[in-house]
Amino acid sequence: MKDTPSGFDRLARVYRALEFIAFGRDLERARFEYLGRLSGCRDILLLGEGDGRCAARLAQIAPDAAILCVDSSPGMIARASRRVTGRAAARVTFLCADALSFSPESGRFDAVATLFFLDCLEPAEVESIVGRTGAALRPGAPWLFADFAVPRRGIARLRARAWLAVLYSFFRWGAGLRASALPPSQEILERAGWSRTDCREFQGGMITSAVFGRPREPVPTGARAASP
Repeated sequence: MKDTPSGFDRLARVYRALEFIAFGRDLERARFEYLGRLSGCRDILLLGEGDGRCAARLAQIAPDAAILCVDSSPGMIARASRRVTGRAAARVTFLCADALSFSPESGRFDAVATLFFLDCLEPAEVESIVGRTGAALRPGAPWLFADFAVPRRGIARLRARAWLAVLYSFFRWGAGLRASALPPSQEILERAGWSRTDCREFQGGMITSAVFGRPREPVPTGARAASP
């Protein structure tokens, strides 16, 4: 949870510490889990990048990539830009913008990552971003996703719901977050034609890191497989 129209400036300096106190290294592990899949990419979009840990790591993993990081918080962008140094700084661009109004050109990117970002939004906002971002991706581009989740049953489900209630209350107070509940982001991606190809869970299923892909050619709605 970081990028929101109201910004995370008040929390920028302490965000990493708060994250570690609550979940140890698991949020960071979830962010980094599948970054290696982007090693050969040339144009990567990071939405809601936050404090720059992902951008700095990705600049090393994908040495030929131009990386565009979009975040609405000037405080987060200031911290993120200080993390990306040396030659990598010439390939990483930080854009202070509201992702809800950001409209990248069609077919510009060959990968996108939304890492603990979509949880800041209402379901309709997630749908809007998925639609506009999908149009900006080239055929075969992967979508890296990391976010909170609610396990289906048991103590893990109760624990997740309790934690999420605390987190949404805290970020409504600290960052002006409008959302009050976890949106069904993975279901929204699937309805838009994306399929989950890899997944790893952390914290008993409360944190999910995943890779989504979609067919290189759109499948017509209602199309049926040809008869043999």
